[in-house]
Amino acid sequence: MNEKLRTISELGPCIFRLNGAHVKPGQVAGMAEFVRKIVPKARLMLDLAGNKIRTIGELPYPLRLVSGETVQLEAGFLNYPDLYKHVKPGMEVLANDSRFRMTIEEIKGTTLILRSHSDGLLIQNKGVHVKGIHENLPFLFEQDSASIMAAAECHIDIVSLSFVRTAKDVQEVKTLIGKLTSFHPEIFAKIETAAAVDNLGYIFQEVNCVNVDRGDLSTDVGMLKLPAIQERIVESALRAGKQIFLATQFLKNMEEQRVPLIAEIVDLYKTVKSGISGIQLSEETAVGKYPVECVKQVFDMYNSSFSA
Repeated sequence: MNEKLRTISELGPCIFRLNGAHVKPGQVAGMAEFVRKIVPKARLMLDLAGNKIRTIGELPYPLRLVSGETVQLEAGFLNYPDLYKHVKPGMEVLANDSRFRMTIEEIKGTTLILRSHSDGLLIQNKGVHVKGIHENLPFLFEQDSASIMAAAECHIDIVSLSFVRTAKDVQEVKTLIGKLTSFHPEIFAKIETAAAVDNLGYIFQEVNCVNVDRGDLSTDVGMLKLPAIQERIVESALRAGKQIFLATQFLKNMEEQRVPLIAEIVDLYKTVKSGISGIQLSEETAVGKYPVECVKQVFDMYNSSFSA
């Protein structure tokens, strides 16, 4: 791990991301120290977990899903146990970046009875999305507030806000950070909700950089609409003079294989050529087998994409 981080840092300018969905507040300082010992001048970004509803450790995982059969999702299986208050029978539930689709059949107390339309295993720390309820959730979950406090203690360079809906969400975090002494991080707004797309202009007034999480955004707006919306966001950001990064599944094949798919290379080329500031490699570098090769692939694309 040490050598891989060092090698990645030597390939070109990188931001090292601490994923708040997996790094708990009490672990932030230790992770920051770990990276800085290997890459002393590393730019560190804390990507807040956000108010995304996720399965948690109490889940009797793996929870087996069988198409056509029902499964119980109890309040204690989720990081937001009040989900049952925001939903009703008939609503569609998408889990694990839309890999699993279910329908709410019944609500018994705090437990959701779901009929699965997919086969598979639902494990801990996977997203659970119900369209239309997100705007009713608080923006800062308790874990995010604690993570910001932890980031202040070790002077993280960037705080990335997940599931921003309006400029007011960004202002809420700015107010919290403003109360902290000697902590002045750059703030990124992640565009991953339909509401954020609708409020882009107002969000641009609060931040200099946005990051489009294509996985969560596709869950909210629909997979087929994603390409056009991505194009719209990129064009809007560039017109506004904002930096923009894109994330999710650019080099998915390289999680297991040393080479990307042709379709991935074509997508990467077109995305880089659109004028964005950078690519966020998520699972490719967090759990993939070839993190160094993935980063090199992106830098090679940036270095060669305009010479064809």
